[in-house]
Amino acid sequence: MDANLALSNVCLNAGGRCILDIPSLELHQGQVVAVIGPNGAGKSSLLKVLSQLVTPTYGKVYYKGAVCASGSAHLTSRREMATVFQDSLLLTGTVEFNVSAGLVLRGESRQKIALKTQLWMERLGIQHLARQNIRGLSGGEAQRVSLARAFAVEPQVLFLDEPFTSLDAPTRVLLMDELEQIIHNTGVTAVFVSHDLESIPFYADRVLVMEKGRIVHDDTMDQLIKKPSSIFLQAFFRNVSEGITRRFMELNKPA
Repeated sequence: MDANLALSNVCLNAGGRCILDIPSLELHQGQVVAVIGPNGAGKSSLLKVLSQLVTPTYGKVYYKGAVCASGSAHLTSRREMATVFQDSLLLTGTVEFNVSAGLVLRGESRQKIALKTQLWMERLGIQHLARQNIRGLSGGEAQRVSLARAFAVEPQVLFLDEPFTSLDAPTRVLLMDELEQIIHNTGVTAVFVSHDLESIPFYADRVLVMEKGRIVHDDTMDQLIKKPSSIFLQAFFRNVSEGITRRFMELNKPA
């Protein structure tokens, strides 16, 4: 399987020190990858480098086998990616306006904008809010708008930086279940970042564990639960309910 997105000898410096040190990493088309680690581990920095929101101090980022650099090649790869953050980062205006924003920026035709905006409002269950101003939305509704906006541009890679952390548990579980179906149906490569086990997908194919800017484990959730080989992992799994841990193991066990 060819890598869809890859890093080679990447280092990111900030404040006179290296905050991200990734000798090698490959993500494949259609994979769902969870990135976990304590605060300050470098999770968000990794996501920003992978999504080309931040240029590494040195090293190379590859997308579909080509080096991502400045200029038109960089813009082309960025147009095939979308990011959803913890804060919904919505624009002033209506729900419909926000869902269509990425399509407008990409210069899609008016007809395509209308069709795709309607489609993704329906799929995320927010079509009844189309004319509502974003100021009146709940946290869950706002994140549904963010997800609809991201999927409307039909990304090849979707990055999610702790998108459900601030939501209440029932809303978070419902959104994650719906997102599983959308990811499965679209075949998008998805990268989730979280410091909370209950906010990463049960259906992740891989889990990257980060500490001090490095990837210290790259394994399945099942294996990490069975053999939590670091203090962080032991605490990570100890602080969740047995039911959640059991569900992870059941959904990630080999076929």
